[in-house]
Amino acid sequence: MYSYTTLDHDPRIAVVGYGRWGRQCHTYLINLTEGLELRCVVSSDAEKRQQASRDRNCLAYSSFEEALSDPLVDAVVLATPSVTHVDLTVKALESGKHVLTDKVMCLNAAECRRMIAAAKANKKLLTVFQNRRFDGDFQTVKWLMSNGSLGQVKWLEQSWIGFGKWGNWRGHKALGGGRIYDLGAHLLDQALQLFPEPVESVYCRIHHDWEDADIESEALIVIAFQGGKTAVTDLSSMSFCEKPRYLVKGDAGTYIKYGLDPQEAAMINGNIDAAMESPSKYGTLKGRNRMERIPTLPGNWRKFYENFRDSLRGEAVPAVDLDSELRLMEVIDAIHESISTGQVVKFS
Repeated sequence: MYSYTTLDHDPRIAVVGYGRWGRQCHTYLINLTEGLELRCVVSSDAEKRQQASRDRNCLAYSSFEEALSDPLVDAVVLATPSVTHVDLTVKALESGKHVLTDKVMCLNAAECRRMIAAAKANKKLLTVFQNRRFDGDFQTVKWLMSNGSLGQVKWLEQSWIGFGKWGNWRGHKALGGGRIYDLGAHLLDQALQLFPEPVESVYCRIHHDWEDADIESEALIVIAFQGGKTAVTDLSSMSFCEKPRYLVKGDAGTYIKYGLDPQEAAMINGNIDAAMESPSKYGTLKGRNRMERIPTLPGNWRKFYENFRDSLRGEAVPAVDLDSELRLMEVIDAIHESISTGQVVKFS
């Protein structure tokens, strides 16, 4: 971890972007986090600025430059289209602000390296909102892998599927839209956390089934790791039926889990602390002579912003380090190379 300047007061945050995620997620979680202050929201939309001031009791600026020139802003949270992250991040870092980007961090590894270099040069914290590391199902899989319930795990399957064409910026490739950059950034990050071994190869096959859309409708990604481990990620907007969110195969047991973490739905309804998974959604662990339902460990997205606060104050190590984000972006680069060539991409 590189060194960066820390704060001796409660961090004051600017959230850039007040669309659905800036409104329902970032500003909401910041206001829930003791020791964080939502200083301002940035939006070019006058109606959204009025809404932010009214709902979040904060200042509202019409331009990014206004937030950067505010001496009371310590850190900037980017809730903007992914294509904007690299330039906004570098500009904020060079203006003396710490930066948290939403995922995906950027569009390729070259942009990631540029962002990391700017953070190090300006001695400011840069991290990424990988909130799905705090999902209950992911925490449960980590727990089962660490406590020996599954034995040695060499095969992991994940899926995030549904039916329907995406709109707004997420439906446009040039803006960083598509399932690989959006939902894929979560599942790929989780897979790379579960399998820390060096990546050996990457393969991806996609479909474009929506005639008036330039983003993928299907993506099947296979990552091979040194030592013989494999992670398979299935992303689809063409399925009315669900697949397991997790299928984890070990030599002592197999774990299968359906359904999504309940925190997002509870947050959108205004109370993330009310998130509770129905026992009917618990995963199943099966071995040679046993089969049992495994209560899902509780997720806690609040922990991300608590860690962000403590990291800004120099009291904790960031939950999402930049080496892990560069590794993710190198895999995403290989995914796009595989899509272009139709071949397996080997890592040296």
